[in-house]
Parts: sequence; structure tokens; C-alpha cells
Amino acid sequence: MANEKTGELGIAILSTRKHGSDFIRRKLKRTTFDPVAMAEVEAKVKEIIAAVRERGDDALVEIERQFGWKGCSVERLKVNKEEMDAAYLSVPTKILEALCLARNRLERFHQQQLPHSWFVQDDGSILGEVFHPIERVGIYVPGGLAAYPSTVLHVAVPAKVAGVKELYVVTPPDKNGKIHPLVLVAAHLVGVDAVFRVGGAHSIAALAFGTQTIPKVDKIAGPSGIYPVVAKRLLYGVVGIDLLPGPSEVAVVADETAPPDWVALELLAQAEHGPDSVAVLFTPSEKLLKETAKNLARFLCTSRRRKYLEPALKNHGALVLTRDMDEAIALVNELAYEHVALMVAEPMRFVGKLRYAGAIFLGSQTTVAFGDYLAGPSHVLPTAGTARFSSGLSVVDFMVRSSLVGLSEEKARLLANAAAMLADSEGLTAHAKALRVRRKKLGKLS
Repeated sequence: MANEKTGELGIAILSTRKHGSDFIRRKLKRTTFDPVAMAEVEAKVKEIIAAVRERGDDALVEIERQFGWKGCSVERLKVNKEEMDAAYLSVPTKILEALCLARNRLERFHQQQLPHSWFVQDDGSILGEVFHPIERVGIYVPGGLAAYPSTVLHVAVPAKVAGVKELYVVTPPDKNGKIHPLVLVAAHLVGVDAVFRVGGAHSIAALAFGTQTIPKVDKIAGPSGIYPVVAKRLLYGVVGIDLLPGPSEVAVVADETAPPDWVALELLAQAEHGPDSVAVLFTPSEKLLKETAKNLARFLCTSRRRKYLEPALKNHGALVLTRDMDEAIALVNELAYEHVALMVAEPMRFVGKLRYAGAIFLGSQTTVAFGDYLAGPSHVLPTAGTARFSSGLSVVDFMVRSSLVGLSEEKARLLANAAAMLADSEGLTAHAKALRVRRKKLGKLS
């Protein structure tokens, strides 16, 4: 392990035995997006948001023509029924069946997440919580490098299970204003109310404020690139947002039982999302590390997505040799990856130790790609270490919770004095008076 690069492949090879754990933590730490790039983008996004807020559809069309679809028009922003029907007819039966299977599996998983309203009674008092679905949700579906019907399902299904009444999709079209048929079919399968052919920061602003064509929503969800992410961050408070997900990432934790070709493909599967994707192997097996490196080079030579894979592996990939499995888990916990693949003989031995991860995949047979499509959980997950304090998209993200407080006359009388003293300590005299007047009145009634 003398070299930190594998030569032609260009991926970093690191060792805790040589470099120490602290060095590796610093080297592998990441942010959602480069802070300098974020600052530059923010100024442009503020202008876009202001334009859409002030001029609605006219601004949407103007910005879309500038940055995306040159032939954009107000009349064509919304995908019509004829195009939806044509998309449905164009999709092969086997693909349609796979989409239905994915939808059904996602539904079954997310139904287990449904929270239940509850209350308890104590001497005539009531305490509890009630849950209600959000009314309207906007779904951002990325375009560009690939078509993502899976994102439609992975956002819309938990929203539908939660009971959301209205769902709207925004997605960037191609240069001719077309949206991939699979995206339209997925939208149809989950009962989306409308699809709009517009993307970028301007589509986020449109959902946040509403335009003449695009309805204002209560929450926006779905992964995206830097411009929509910055727009979501700036508009938080005007509209609800799910996460601020950055580039895709995977940490593979493997022992000597993992097939090295499988490990290599696990890394490549996430790296192919784009040049900013993160793919890291942690293993105490030097043999596995070396064989994985060989397989990475072999697969890379024949990959059609090599132009995305090479920069991802070179700039954001690593093969890390650890002293043992406990050290590998400790590093993964510290760095809190979006996906963690436990490619080990007994994965359940480590689940309790692995505290911070967007999603955990158990055993070499369970590739992260199952989770990207049809395993069950949503693939909208926290990235860039944010799994240390946030979780993947779920049913509860599409619900609001209200607390219930109802005190009996006796309980109100008994608690009023203590509450009034706390109000006094904070200098809130009206609070204290509201409490004491009840204690005085209820005391006379008792």
C-alpha cells in the first residue's frame, strides 16, 4: 500500500495503519456542495426567485428558454392528456410491470410508517397528538444525465400513503420540450395530478409561490442539482422542503467473504450517477482491496458511462484499508453516508453498531441498486454527513402533527399556581394573570 493512487484508475488507496484514522476522516469529509460554488449560485437564484414571484408564467418561460428548452411556451408548460396517453402506450409491458411491482413494494413498506393519532386521559384531562396529511406537494424529478421514473415513485408513494390530496411534478424537458415516457407513466401510476415541463430553480420558485399555470404547494420534495437545492434552501419557510440532498454516495463495508467483482460494481453503481458521486470501500482485507481495484479498472474500460465514472472515482472515491471491522464501522459512523452496503458474512452483527446512515443494505446479495428502485424505502436520503441528524424521506414528512391539551377543571386548578410562577420568572405577566384568574375562579367552584 505504498502508493495512494492505483495508477491508471486514479482512485485513492488509503490505510488507517499508515495514515491514521484522523487523516482519513479529514480526507473523506464532504459537504453537500462546494461553499464557493453555492455562494456564486445563490446570487443568481435570488434573481430567478424574484422574477418568478413577480411575473409568474412569463418569467418561467423566459428563464426556461434561456437555460433549457428554447421552444418553451406558457401553453406547453403542462403536459396534456394526449402526451400522457401516448407515453403509456409506448412503454413495453415488462417495464410497466416492473414499475407496478416497485410501486406496490413501496406502498407496503410505507404503510408501516403511518403514525396514529393518540390521546391519554388522566382525571378527566386529555393529552395527545393528532396527525393530518399535507394538502399539496410538489415533486422535483431530475433530468439531464438520465431519466428518473424511480424518483416519481419514491416521492409520490409515501406522499399518497400519507393521504396527500394533490401531487404535482416538475421536471426539466429535453431540448425539444419532451419528457421521458417512463417519467410520465410513473406519474400516471401513482396518480399525480399534473406534470409540468420545467426544471431548475425557477420550477422550485413556481411551486413555492404559484403561477398562473403551476399551483402553489405546501411542500417540495425530491433530489436535484445545485440550482434547485439552493432555491429550496432560500425558500424554506415560504414552503416546506424535504432535504437538501447532494451528490449520490455509497460506503461499502466488506470482509474477505465479499466477491471483489461485486464490491467493484457496488462502487461503480453509485459513481455513475455523476462526476460528483462518492464511492468508498472500507475493509480490513488487503487481498479484497487489491482485487477490487483490479475489477474497478476492468469494468471501467468497457463502461458506457466512463466519462462520469472516472472523475467520480478520481476525485471522490477511495479504497480504505482498516485495522479491523470495528474501525471500518467507526469511520462510516463518523462520516454518515447516504448508503452503506454491509458486504460481510454476518451483517446483523454490525447493524447495532452502525448508527448513522441514510439506508443500510445487508449482505453481499443486497446491492444498493435494489433500494434505488424497488426494495421498499424511499431513495431520497440524507447526504454529505447529514445522516448524523436527519433521515430519509418517509410518510411522516408529508404529515403535520398537532398536540392536544385539554385539562379538567380540577387539573387546571392544581397546575395553575406552578405555571404562573414559571410565567413570573420569565417576566410574562399576562401569562401569569391568565393562569391565576383560572385558579381563583376554579377554586371557588370546587
